[in-house]
Amino acid sequence: MGFFEKLKAGLKRTQESLSGAINAIFSGFSEIDDDFWDELEETLIMADVGAAATEEIIDSLKDRIKADKIKSAEEAREALKEILASMLGEGEPLNLSGRPAVVLVIGVNGVGKTTSIAKIAYLLKNHGKSVMLAAADTFRAAAIDQLDIWAGRAGVEIIKHSEGSDPAAVVFDAAQAAKKRGSDVLIVDTAGRLHNKKNLMDELSKIDRVLKRELDGSPRETLLVLDATTGQNAINQAKEFKNAAGLTGLILTKLDGSAKGGAIFSIRRELGIPVKFICVGEHIDDLEYFDPKQFVAALFGDEYSGGDIEMALSPSKTEKEPEAEEANVPAPEPEPEIEPEPEPEPEIESEPEPEIEPEPEPEPEPESESESEPASEADDDVINDEPIEVDWSFFDNPPDGGAEW
Repeated sequence: MGFFEKLKAGLKRTQESLSGAINAIFSGFSEIDDDFWDELEETLIMADVGAAATEEIIDSLKDRIKADKIKSAEEAREALKEILASMLGEGEPLNLSGRPAVVLVIGVNGVGKTTSIAKIAYLLKNHGKSVMLAAADTFRAAAIDQLDIWAGRAGVEIIKHSEGSDPAAVVFDAAQAAKKRGSDVLIVDTAGRLHNKKNLMDELSKIDRVLKRELDGSPRETLLVLDATTGQNAINQAKEFKNAAGLTGLILTKLDGSAKGGAIFSIRRELGIPVKFICVGEHIDDLEYFDPKQFVAALFGDEYSGGDIEMALSPSKTEKEPEAEEANVPAPEPEPEIEPEPEPEPEIESEPEPEIEPEPEPEPEPESESESEPASEADDDVINDEPIEVDWSFFDNPPDGGAEW
């Protein structure tokens, strides 16, 4: 199942409360009158879109119907979808233009912060990025062990200390390790905190100072994790964190368990902070980059012609460059295939030379030896042919013929 199908299934409850009711409104009214607008307004508010966002949506739809002279309910429905998608803005990528890029993840306890970190790490790793995690949530019991388990599932490295350690010290060690090992992304987990916990907010400021000192010049993202089931309450959290931490993006979790997915429109409108990731399940691959058009299509139960969203990284060239390199790889391959062909030639030439040269060299040596040896034997024969004088006085009967034998 692709992520878009998971998204449609995850938004089923919101579909029932929002798009299902909207479809009923458009199909139930033959003309667009005051009753139509009242029904539409009530439906949007019940889906937790928010009063201000609802008013803006209805005003935009009225202007669109008037400008385009829309008369049919189906055309009005399509116009509403376009307005909702435009309210969410364009999908903004993570800024991963430097190495290591830093992603600081914050949020209150229970929103799915730790699991979201592991899912982001898994997603980035599958897109060719080397990822390192920093377990800087040393405040909550078992938080380090939980992140360690998820890091193993994602197949990424983790830097951790013992429970109760200084979170800034963990971040310092992680920054040093990320630089030394050439990691592409360093994701920092932090303790779950509320905006009114001064000690935890001070701790966050300390972590920020360490990152600025140790990774000066590295791109930074500060992402706030929000639970979609909290609806409009998530906006209050986001406002406080935005003032304290300088947020650059949002992670919206638990969309699969809420009928309040419409809060995303109000969050985007009031905070002006882009949603960068959405999560629709508990599995490690149930998180994806946020695509507004994909989200609205899933919200209305429609098909999405754009397909599953591709990786949204800040320098788009980083994904195109490897393709160009791969295209050039086959070209040099035939060259090394041709080069080995002349290699056997020197082997053939070198083989006869050592075989022929040593053979004639030893032959003359034994010949000279054989010539000298017969000469000595001939000399012995000459010596033996000379007459030998014998003293016969020692014999009683000397032979006839004198003293020579």
